[in-house]
Amino acid sequence: MAQTVRRTPPFTLNTDGHPHPRENALVGAAVVLGLVAFVTAFFHNLHLISSWTGLFGILVALWGFFVSATTAERFVLMISLGAAGVGFYLGVAHGGLWGA
Repeated sequence: MAQTVRRTPPFTLNTDGHPHPRENALVGAAVVLGLVAFVTAFFHNLHLISSWTGLFGILVALWGFFVSATTAERFVLMISLGAAGVGFYLGVAHGGLWGA
């Protein structure tokens, strides 16, 4: 068939049809860091993990926003930025970055 229709899978970050390996790696790192920061923030004795992973998650998500190419990437980055922010602020409230 001369004219084939290319369809993307229903869940993809590359909605424009081009691969974005660097941007997708930043999205994945931000999701992992945000999830770890958010989960560990609810345990008082894990404030070092939650505050540091939250801080790094915020920085990675902001850098991901800077280089993102599609709306799907920005959507996932916004969710992970919020989770990393909550983890960071609760980790700082429970004892801070240096174990005070």
